[in-house]
Amino acid sequence: MHWKQPWISCHRYSRNVPISCFAETMKPKPDRKCVMIIAGEASGDLHGANLVKALQAREQDIFFCGIGGRALEEAGVRIIVDASTLSVVGIIEVVSKGFSIWQGLSKAKQLLKSLRPDLLILIDFPDFNLHVAAKAKKLGIPVLYYISPQLWAWRAGRVKKIKQLVDHMAVILPFELDFYKEHGVPATYVGHPLLDGDTPPAATGGADDGPDKETIIGILPGSRDKEVIRNLPTMFLAAEMIQRELGQVKFVVSQAPSVQKELMDAIIANHGGNVEYRVATDQVGKVFRMCRLVIAVSGTVTLEAAIWGTPTVIMYKLSPISYWLGRALVKIDHIGLVNLIAGRRVVPELVQQEASPANIARIVLDLLGDEDNLESIKAGLAEVRAVMGKAGASNKVAEIALTMLDPNAA
Repeated sequence: MHWKQPWISCHRYSRNVPISCFAETMKPKPDRKCVMIIAGEASGDLHGANLVKALQAREQDIFFCGIGGRALEEAGVRIIVDASTLSVVGIIEVVSKGFSIWQGLSKAKQLLKSLRPDLLILIDFPDFNLHVAAKAKKLGIPVLYYISPQLWAWRAGRVKKIKQLVDHMAVILPFELDFYKEHGVPATYVGHPLLDGDTPPAATGGADDGPDKETIIGILPGSRDKEVIRNLPTMFLAAEMIQRELGQVKFVVSQAPSVQKELMDAIIANHGGNVEYRVATDQVGKVFRMCRLVIAVSGTVTLEAAIWGTPTVIMYKLSPISYWLGRALVKIDHIGLVNLIAGRRVVPELVQQEASPANIARIVLDLLGDEDNLESIKAGLAEVRAVMGKAGASNKVAEIALTMLDPNAA
């Protein structure tokens, strides 16, 4: 028999099965609500898992399925596509995973059609998720979008598509609410989900590094394999220069669970030989807690640094073509979320050619030698944390989702 539909491969199954058969095996009871959730990146996987737990705490009789990673699966979501096969950064990098992305999109659309969930929850990952939203719209499935695409940075015209396809937008940055209201998109500011995780009761300012205490510097190379490949070697070269200058300094390299251990081991073997370091696979908050300063790729992790009050040097490298195209399309003054929220440069940023080992090392050494500058950065980070609001994003989104699942109960 020849099946004319996408196939699914899941580690819970010993063989491939067509998506419609898979949907039949997972259909919930008629009186049980079904929620499909899609998180294509590591951070979205974690935030999605917290959302699922918040929903389960309020309503246990919900069946969850979708696309995600380990965190969503451990939260009880039936995973149909492993998100690590889809996550990319940069325009050119999309091409290298084009077939995997197309396969994932086909499976998601087919599952929507076969399963007809009561609600579709999309988390970030806009180029993929908006295609899925279009299919849901055709099928009459309500769509809740959690963690907005960064329309304020580039491709603002997509807001018209979002208005057509998304029933409610749950935004996590304060200025996003006004943007969506101006364009007539139903939206709620829920606060940042990072505040729901392992956070200090108040910004700590990183490690207390007195004169008799060694300096520890964090290295955070990203949550995607390609990010690590492009950025970690440069970070190690900078670390070597810093160590040569300071002597008594140690480094902690944070390894995200979404990054292959073999990849990290290979890069460290080639570039980390002259640096005194250890690899941390714990919650990244533990890295911020012990470090006086961190060198981090641009992304969500820079906001985590703000929450912990840990001074940060932001760097980022893309493929040359992706960087060139990005420069032409992106219309913002800063790449770091910390600086975007503050509306000014709170922490240093180094991008592409500027992100050289020598430049990174120079800035780190200057900061470590200037306590007033470090304190100024900590004050700026405290302002950003205050703007981010209080914990509770997952609970607020859960309430929105329950209202969409049962509008009559509102």
